[in-house]
Amino acid sequence: MSFRITGLPAALFRPLYGLSDAALLARGVRRCVADRQPGFPDRIELRDAAPGETLLLLNFMHQPAANPYRASHAIFVSEGAECTWDRIDEVPALLRSRLLSVRAFDADDLMIDADVVDGAALETLIERSFADRRAAYLHLHYARRGCYAARVERA
Repeated sequence: MSFRITGLPAALFRPLYGLSDAALLARGVRRCVADRQPGFPDRIELRDAAPGETLLLLNFMHQPAANPYRASHAIFVSEGAECTWDRIDEVPALLRSRLLSVRAFDADDLMIDADVVDGAALETLIERSFADRRAAYLHLHYARRGCYAARVERA
């Protein structure tokens, strides 16, 4: 079964790039510098930021549904990132190297299933999740911290 993994659109965060620290703080955003790799997962390009790279840490509404599953959480985006990950049948190394929570949602944005998988075996859980015809899309989260990672759709 073909699948499509996408990062977040850069356009959502472009207005924050280059703002002063004070202007970012006024918006609830913090600028930080990666001091190790891995450890700072960019949600746009779906890659680990390199040590010394500047990122923005902010709260992001990853599930804007008007139902009980509406959710937001802290995420990192690389300041200046422009190339949103959008590939078919390809899992980025960033996801392969982490324990992931996979959450399946139906067309009404209600969670219908969830499981945890080592990122190295992600395709197996994607296939199993989409075997349920009710599954409209999947959300991937980093299992340990619970942060949103990426979206998966049928391709």
